[in-house]
Amino acid sequence: MIDPKILRTEPDKVRKALRDRGGDVSLVEVFVSADEEWRKKLFEAEQMKSRQNDISSKVAGMKKKGEDTSKLFEEMKAQSQEQKKLAEDAGVLEKKAKDILLIIPNLPDKDVPAGKDEKGNKEIRKWGDITKFAFKARAHDETGEKLGIFDFKQAAKISGSRFVVYHGLGAKLEMALINFMLDVQTGQNGYKQVMTPFMVNAESMLGTGQLPKFEEELYKTSDDLYLIPTAEVSVTNLHRDEILTADVLPLKYASFSPCFRREAGSYGKDVKGIIRQHQFNKVELVKFCAPENSFDELESLTKDAEKILQLLKLPYRVMELCTGDLGFGSAKTYDLEVWFPSENKYKEISSCSNFTDFQARRANIRFRRSSSSKPELVHTLNGSGLAVGRTLAAVLENYQQENGSVVIPEALRPYMKAEVI
Repeated sequence: MIDPKILRTEPDKVRKALRDRGGDVSLVEVFVSADEEWRKKLFEAEQMKSRQNDISSKVAGMKKKGEDTSKLFEEMKAQSQEQKKLAEDAGVLEKKAKDILLIIPNLPDKDVPAGKDEKGNKEIRKWGDITKFAFKARAHDETGEKLGIFDFKQAAKISGSRFVVYHGLGAKLEMALINFMLDVQTGQNGYKQVMTPFMVNAESMLGTGQLPKFEEELYKTSDDLYLIPTAEVSVTNLHRDEILTADVLPLKYASFSPCFRREAGSYGKDVKGIIRQHQFNKVELVKFCAPENSFDELESLTKDAEKILQLLKLPYRVMELCTGDLGFGSAKTYDLEVWFPSENKYKEISSCSNFTDFQARRANIRFRRSSSSKPELVHTLNGSGLAVGRTLAAVLENYQQENGSVVIPEALRPYMKAEVI
């Protein structure tokens, strides 16, 4: 969440940020009103408690002298009830202000381009030549089904729509991509591999910003655990309520996990094939760093994700998201978009974001610059390195042959022990 001090001292700055993001500007007024009332009630409650203490001391003195204290005792009793009511009212207002604060998005960085939606995104760079064929390019799902490596009917029988069963070399290709991505990030880019739980508690979802705003997108178990929509959640919460030392920063983690998303409201968008499913695999990159380094760390994280596409020789471009297309917690985001020949366009395969102190404030993740310095909030970053299913789909599309086969990228052949599917 954003610093409440900014809302108190610079409400116009937050209003502008919300307008730029297409957000609800009225949240500022609701927060400011509740926050001011809370602090007023809290002050009154503290004053009342101080008066109670004064009366209590006076009663004690009168009792020693044998004087009648009944009237003061009744006054103290009345004030105690009033003080209790003020404290309860203050608690309700404090919760209201905090609840509003939890649904206000992060403030975009000053360098983020202004725009209402994805049309305002800015192309930063391209890599690789667009794949061209002497034949009509087939969609990845058509290729996968004809090769017998995808089975959507079996998946629908088992689970419903938006699931897939991988067979044979399809399953092997998925696993090869996971291991390849992890090997590159840990062996070449300096990330530490972690495996974290795929189910988390509400505090973890709150810490990274999925709750309370996006609860409808989440799968929840009967014992109040949530299936993670991304390993970002469990990895970021590794250090919830901790104070790190400056010498360990930046911390860099790479984590594979299945991801679970309801995809509520996205029906009709990328529903064909394996681009947007309820369950998919992903390798996630997560960083914790000092505030002054976070935007440089975003640049390096983005390049770490790009490296996978370069090694696979998949053409892609890097897009900087505009204010209106930023994710809820992000201050700045780069999307990597890979080329899909069958659609003759680029499609998102990774989002790399700097959350500044937005998640750290929610999850109480801090660090000390020295043993004598005060704790400060870290900055958190994350990005897909990459979404595995989408990478597999991009391989099927860009490496397809006229006879229906698919050539396996050289970087994956040591994992596949095969050259062609």
